[in-house]
Amino acid sequence: MVKHQPLQVYERQLCLSCITGLYGCRWKRYQRSHDDTTKWELLWSFILLFTFCLLLVWFYFWWEAHNDYNEFNWLLYNRSGEWSDGTVPILATTAAGVIYVAFLMILALCHIALGQQLNLHWLHKIGVVAALLTTVVGVISVNQTWEQEWEIVPISLQATGPFLHIGALAAVTALSWIVAGQVARAEKPVFQVVVMLLYLSVLLGLYVVPLYITSPCIMDPSTLKPRPEVIGQRGAPMIAPENTIWSFQRSLQMNVTGLETNVKISADGVPFLMHDFDLRRTTDVEKVFPERRTLNASSFNWTDLQQLNAGEWFLKDDPFWTVPSLSPSERRRIANQSVCSLEELLKLASITNSSVVFRLQRPPPDHPHHHSWINDTLTVVQQSGIPQRLVMWTTDEQRAEVRRQAPGLIQTSLVKCSLQSLQQSDVSRMLLRYNQVSTNEVRNFSQSHIDLTLYTVNDPWLYSVLWCSGVSAVSSEAPQVLKKVPYPSWLMRPNEYCLMWVSADLISFAVIVGIFVLQNYHIIRYRMSGMRSYNPEQIMLSASVRTASRDVNVMKEKLIFSEVGSEMGADEEPYMDGYNYYSNQSIRQ
Repeated sequence: MVKHQPLQVYERQLCLSCITGLYGCRWKRYQRSHDDTTKWELLWSFILLFTFCLLLVWFYFWWEAHNDYNEFNWLLYNRSGEWSDGTVPILATTAAGVIYVAFLMILALCHIALGQQLNLHWLHKIGVVAALLTTVVGVISVNQTWEQEWEIVPISLQATGPFLHIGALAAVTALSWIVAGQVARAEKPVFQVVVMLLYLSVLLGLYVVPLYITSPCIMDPSTLKPRPEVIGQRGAPMIAPENTIWSFQRSLQMNVTGLETNVKISADGVPFLMHDFDLRRTTDVEKVFPERRTLNASSFNWTDLQQLNAGEWFLKDDPFWTVPSLSPSERRRIANQSVCSLEELLKLASITNSSVVFRLQRPPPDHPHHHSWINDTLTVVQQSGIPQRLVMWTTDEQRAEVRRQAPGLIQTSLVKCSLQSLQQSDVSRMLLRYNQVSTNEVRNFSQSHIDLTLYTVNDPWLYSVLWCSGVSAVSSEAPQVLKKVPYPSWLMRPNEYCLMWVSADLISFAVIVGIFVLQNYHIIRYRMSGMRSYNPEQIMLSASVRTASRDVNVMKEKLIFSEVGSEMGADEEPYMDGYNYYSNQSIRQ
């Protein structure tokens, strides 16, 4: 006779099948397991977590390094001799790696939340290892070739730190649902204690980290200094070929107050504008003088330089992806640009009342003007008619003699010096890379009447940070971008920031407490009731409306078979002839 017929009806669990299938290729029900994850798979979970964190840092680095992409491409050009945008493959692979590993992390968290055993498929393991190794190789390469760029991370945190804190706090608060579920289902008190300690440590760290977040943008708006002046570095090289008259004219249209460039001396003593060692990148020297294409630009005389075209390369290479946005008239004008002399630039600056700062490069020892390079350049400055107060002289050699002949020039240092040294040299301005001075140093120099011009500043967030720091001027390759920044990206009073992070902490704490109470409601109800016996399955079923359907089915199965066993006598054993646990067959005696 039929003593008991437990009817087990299974719902289709498409979501669970997709989660376990995508993560470990376990699409069938019999392939899944609620057993504890093996130590080997736990190790792979930690590798996945470490790869995810490393990729996040790597992605953040390249996102913020956008300000210096041109500098990175210049480093690659010096090594290979070919100009290309090397950031494109890096950004593409980094974005793909972040998306892929983040997807696996979400699937892993879903496994934990649903009580499924973690079992990462071997193809995913290969993918994770490939992403990890690629990122490690990338980090090592940056350390060897572009080490100074890592300083962009702490600088950028001055702009993003308060908001990254809010995002991290929201993510950890959301994880409390999974943590609370694990604590509620855990049978070992040691496991519960370890999980809680780890989670609370991370949470407490996030609660107090705002005490260590500093930003010049957290200030009283009434103390904000005037908008820093913008100097066009080599003109406006993102929308016009660098160091050409049209490039400087375009930068002046973007309301820059000064022009910056690099100056070389030709073989016949004419100072001209050129950034590179040779002429290959920015002229058509390979077509006009193919046998001299790799020679130093200073080895050409001015007559030869005037035969070169300095604009067609920009239309051909499109180094900043801006050529499609140019009008036909702009393209025609660019195509007719030639190498610009220092005299032409000075006359343009004099007409527009713009300041000029140039880095004068000494010719090689075998150059005809190796010894007279200072006098040749100073003569051009004096004969151009530009007021001396508009010219920043940056060369340290023979500075005293230059000061004697042209006392009105603004003496500028390209090297970071102490206040005492600057005062002794009668230097009133410094031109430095933006990572060479801190906010406190900017304020100290400003109080000592030393003006700072920091380069290269292309992104609004960096411009905003330097503005709040009190910098007087910046040199930029993107004046068209900074023109659209009339005010710092964000500015917050100290008391407003304090209120923001304290409120965020309190809301997070309240949400986490509510989640833990909800997840552990069945245990709390058991302890507050007068139940004489503790049956976990019965208690968990009482909270079935708040539990996933998979958990309910498992607990029902346990309860059904525990009742069957209690009804049978000690000598009665169920006869399981042909009974399949996952079918609807009956139990026969």
